[in-house]
Amino acid sequence: MSLEWFLCAVIIAIGSTAFGHFERGTSLPKRLARWFGFLLITGLLSFVGRPWTFVWILGLPGIGTTFHLWWCLSHGINPLTAEPKEKYSQLRGWAEEKK
Repeated sequence: MSLEWFLCAVIIAIGSTAFGHFERGTSLPKRLARWFGFLLITGLLSFVGRPWTFVWILGLPGIGTTFHLWWCLSHGINPLTAEPKEKYSQLRGWAEEKK
C-alpha cells in the first residue's frame, strides 16, 4: 500500500503547487476537505482491492482534467491561465478583487 500513498502525496504536492493559485477565492477549510476526502476514499478503496485504488488515484485527475477543459472552454475561459480573470472570478462566485 506504500505505492498508493506515495502517488497520492505526489498528486497533492504537484496539484497544490501548480494549481493552488487558481483557488485563491476558496476557503482553506474547503480546500483541505477536498484533499482529506481524496485520501479517505483512497484508504477505503485499499480494502476493496489494489487495482481499484489505482483506478481512483489516476482516474480522478483524468476525469477532473476533462471536466475542467470542458467547463473552461464552454464559458470562454482559457483553461491554462484562467483568463479573463474577472470572468473566471465571477463564474466561481468570488467577490470582485480590489485593485
